[in-house]
Amino acid sequence: MEIVICRDAVEAGKLGAATIAELVRNKPDAVLGLATGSSPLAIYDELARLYDAGEVSFAKAKGFSLDEYVGLAADHPETYHNVIRRDFVHRVDFEDGNVRGPDGLAEDIPAFCAEYEAAMAAAGGVDLQILGIGTDGHIGFNEPGSSLASRTRIKTLTKQTRIDNARFFDGDLDRVPTHCITQGLGTIMSARHVVLVASGVGKAEAVHHVAEGAVSAMWPGTILQHHPHVTVLLDEGAASRLQLTGYYRETYAAKPAWQGL
Repeated sequence: MEIVICRDAVEAGKLGAATIAELVRNKPDAVLGLATGSSPLAIYDELARLYDAGEVSFAKAKGFSLDEYVGLAADHPETYHNVIRRDFVHRVDFEDGNVRGPDGLAEDIPAFCAEYEAAMAAAGGVDLQILGIGTDGHIGFNEPGSSLASRTRIKTLTKQTRIDNARFFDGDLDRVPTHCITQGLGTIMSARHVVLVASGVGKAEAVHHVAEGAVSAMWPGTILQHHPHVTVLLDEGAASRLQLTGYYRETYAAKPAWQGL
């Protein structure tokens, strides 16, 4: 796990976007794992800028969204199907149908989840998975207590997650769905490269556990310690609880340029 401490969320976003752009240039049909929420927005903004400047194309790339609320109407602005298109997909040149997400209105959710896993495998697996992290350490919607080997499935959201997400529903907790479909921790671990981005002191405790704590289902993101290629991009606030900040800064400063992230 590589910890990169940036000046701010904008710098973190530029680093993440540069890594994704390089991947897509070298492998035009790359498969991206796409996360929603506030954390990846700086990455998507920079990728859209690079696309507008003619420096990257997603015309042959594919994407799979990380999660989706269960039960929201298809035209609801806060379905993750609509959010990821608004935040990223429709700002670049993905081909129609090349970005898929969980179906929160599926009649047979277990069958859909199995099909979604099969679709990711048929695409060749995820080359790079973008992640944020919740204040309670969840990645995707794998809440504390989730199986570390879990695959795509339905989950019940914790009250804390619903409180955190109420800002997207005009602050009304009752409007936040109670269930979701999410890629599992085992599914996320199948990606060849994971880029986790976090900003603000509110994420500092979770980041501390993920980077320096014991691997535990109580902090689901800690499973990433077992992944061979994880990059964690932090601003100063999100890094404020880390114990080894000096070491992380030294190792990144001394890193050979050819290694990339």
